[in-house]
Amino acid sequence: MGERAPLSANARRLIAARALRSLGQGALVVDFALYLHALHWKAVAIGAVFMGGLVLGGLLTLLLGPLSDRWGRRRFLLAYELSQMAAAVTALSSSQPAWLAAAAIVGGFGRGANGSPGPFAPVEQSWLAGEVAPEVRGGVFSLNTALGFFGMALGALGGMLPGLAGDGHPPASEYRVLFLIVLLGSLACFGLLLGARDRIAPQRGRESPSPTPEHEARRLRENGLLLRLVGVNAINGLGIGLIGPLMAYWFQLRFGVGPAAIAPMMGLAFAVTGVAALLAGRLSRRFGVVDAVVWPRLVGLFLLIPMALSPSFAWAGAFYVLRSGLNRGTIGARQALGVSLVGADRSGLAASLNTVSIMLPLAIGPVAAGAFFQAGWLLPPFLIAAGLQGVYLYLYQRLFRAHDPGRRDAI
Repeated sequence: MGERAPLSANARRLIAARALRSLGQGALVVDFALYLHALHWKAVAIGAVFMGGLVLGGLLTLLLGPLSDRWGRRRFLLAYELSQMAAAVTALSSSQPAWLAAAAIVGGFGRGANGSPGPFAPVEQSWLAGEVAPEVRGGVFSLNTALGFFGMALGALGGMLPGLAGDGHPPASEYRVLFLIVLLGSLACFGLLLGARDRIAPQRGRESPSPTPEHEARRLRENGLLLRLVGVNAINGLGIGLIGPLMAYWFQLRFGVGPAAIAPMMGLAFAVTGVAALLAGRLSRRFGVVDAVVWPRLVGLFLLIPMALSPSFAWAGAFYVLRSGLNRGTIGARQALGVSLVGADRSGLAASLNTVSIMLPLAIGPVAAGAFFQAGWLLPPFLIAAGLQGVYLYLYQRLFRAHDPGRRDAI
């Protein structure tokens, strides 16, 4: 496939599904923590729900990517959409804590996954990787990421609906309509994916051929690269978890603003991130995937503490918008590197490890940040996160520059 070759029908369906899925995610990343706060949940309890969703997602991720290498991709993504419908219906029907917590954990509410299918993301990534040539994956994955963020931007504007008619701090009942966006988005995604064709036939009863010495050597080299990826991603996940999932809640605690102010700011941040993801795709083709990740994120790192110390919501929001583009715009490039470290027969495993090695350490962050917030300490999570992300960027470029799929001199 050449660089300008048209996307396959499957790739177009996968990317369109991500865009639709991101609408509900964008609304809930703004409002879900605020909804729980309006229900009088404590900060640590809010963080614990996020943690529960991330831990469950991490455990499922370990299983689903490798299973999809053997059993095909389509059935797993269809199952995900069904689980999202069930979670959305539950949250629409009840605000009782046990039911709502269960729906949030299953549905991954409020995580803002830019349209990815949660623990099923490795299935999506490995399927999409199989639809495009390795040398252009950085661009295609960045396009996939960008459309997810553009959908998140539109969904975030929907997060303004609660409180529009009041004082900006709506009662809890006004938030529940947002789960309808999740339900309708999942229905549309289910229809799209139902028409896709899976390239992998189930392998029941097939015996694997005896491995050759060359095959064993390749596996050993790939395992070493995956182990490195897991280590650096764990550091990144710890840093992200401290400041990512509870940002809307932090804005409310720090500046006393509600969804009417937070939603348009986050919507702008997601739109900027979508543009940044497209630029990251171009940078990955010109300079390589690693440089397209490291340099923007390094600039974003330098903006983190000024954002935390900002004297007003306007200044903090401006820093947040810039950081969102610089940091999250690199997601597609990072995914492209992960699936390119191994052969096509293990892309599901690589995508799983790439995701879960961020997700499980990230799960610690919301509870830790919630404890800091509940104690009235709003700055420490940002200081710790800055140190962790600095270490991550140093190790990422050192360990993976020689294996960059976008560079001709890569190994």
